[in-house]
Amino acid sequence: MRTAVRRATTRAGRAAREIAESGGRAKLSRARRARQVVIPAVDSAPLSGTLDRVRFSLQVQYAICGVFDLAYNGHGEPVQIRVISVRQGIPARYLEQIFGRLRRNDIVTSKRGPGGGYTLARTANSITLREVLEAVEGPLEESVAMEDGSATSPHRPDFLWPALAARIGDALDATTIEQMCNEAARAEVPRAEAAAPMYFI
Repeated sequence: MRTAVRRATTRAGRAAREIAESGGRAKLSRARRARQVVIPAVDSAPLSGTLDRVRFSLQVQYAICGVFDLAYNGHGEPVQIRVISVRQGIPARYLEQIFGRLRRNDIVTSKRGPGGGYTLARTANSITLREVLEAVEGPLEESVAMEDGSATSPHRPDFLWPALAARIGDALDATTIEQMCNEAARAEVPRAEAAAPMYFI
């Protein structure tokens, strides 16, 4: 699994550098149409078997990485975008746009001024991957559905998309940010040191 994670991270980092080198001109809509990166499933339920080869857009992956970083490395204290950007290998300007959507959907909250930054708006065990996905891309059903303008044919299995969205949605609903943190700890993902005892907010 670590090899798969490393490969996915490398691809994500390469795409992030391309966005950064464009001077930040790449907007979310462009990145959403860009190459997609596989987020490998963990070995345990509920992801295993359902999301093993599901591909999420870079926008969704970066949102998940950002929220994960707050829970895993924030220790309940505000974290600045630039810190998350460096740690996760995501362009800060792009990450700021994503966090704006997460804040409007009650996933994260922000604090201005000295010592400010972002924290989770709710406990890590109450935030699901589906909430994060839908905060940045809208209803899951629309993400799984065929794109506008796609050719139609009576021979195509278009009936499948709603059922597929429901199955993926169930797996995403059953997976919390806290579970991701627990899996990361078991996989020995490096963790930022805390100045105080660690806890989730």
